[in-house]
Amino acid sequence: MVPVSPGLWTALALGLTAGVGLWSVSTRLPALGRPRLAARLAPYLLDVSAEARRLQRPSVVDPLPVVGLVAAPALDLFQRAFGALLGSTGGAAVRLARAGRPWTVEGYRLRQLLWAAGAAALGAAVGGLAAANGSPAALVAGPMVGALAGPVLRDRVLIAEGARRVARIESELPTVLEFLALSLSAGEGIRDGLRRVARVGSGVLADLLQRVVDESSVGVPLPVALTTLADELRIPALTRTLTHVVAALDRGSPLAEVLRVQAADAREHARRGLLESAGRKEIGMMIPLVFLILPTTVAVAVFPGLLVLQTQL
Repeated sequence: MVPVSPGLWTALALGLTAGVGLWSVSTRLPALGRPRLAARLAPYLLDVSAEARRLQRPSVVDPLPVVGLVAAPALDLFQRAFGALLGSTGGAAVRLARAGRPWTVEGYRLRQLLWAAGAAALGAAVGGLAAANGSPAALVAGPMVGALAGPVLRDRVLIAEGARRVARIESELPTVLEFLALSLSAGEGIRDGLRRVARVGSGVLADLLQRVVDESSVGVPLPVALTTLADELRIPALTRTLTHVVAALDRGSPLAEVLRVQAADAREHARRGLLESAGRKEIGMMIPLVFLILPTTVAVAVFPGLLVLQTQL
């Protein structure tokens, strides 16, 4: 058995890192040769062809599946050790869907594992500096704290991304519903109306409706596609709207009126959210007013009088 020295381990780690990096860079290089006819025509057919829009989307290369094959045992151990801290698989799937990340739950756990390793290395470096200054306990506490904080920090980042995307969806919902109601009032069907909104509109909700239209085009019933979208995102305003739309489709109710009512409810919900946000910000504005502006004003008003009294005395 050949003994493995620390230098060999370092060379192996650096070689693996360099290989993954070179592979990622090579996949992003432009292909040699003339582009195909479909690729040349795609920019001029974006408004009428879903295939053209697919060709125009930038390709995303993800090296993590390759790393996941190597780190599968460590990933299983990581999930068993931090399962209670990381939350359930269903909750992670909802957070990924809200953030718009096309990752699987296993891929997301692998990213958390990488964050834990990076944070542990950072904690080890900080702990080594603290140990050199006379705190030997930090040499053990640093990596442990980093390994625990890394996955939690990655999860907080994902939740923040999801919150921003949910806010965009809720802000776009009233306009999209009113546009869809206008299309239905003009005589279009629900599928044609959704297709028109997805084609003409721009934003997160238009992309989600385009996915619903694509699923309906390949044979998925429209109520099933809408229900699946609501179950994936679990946004209260969107779920309530899609539930009413599905119920109207099942019962044969007039969809245009249902959409107008839901648009009015969404605008009322947005108005209440703005009032609540304004109330919270009003309380927050009292902090600089009380602790900064008011003491400064008092000092400016009182200091000249005190200076005059000291001069006269």
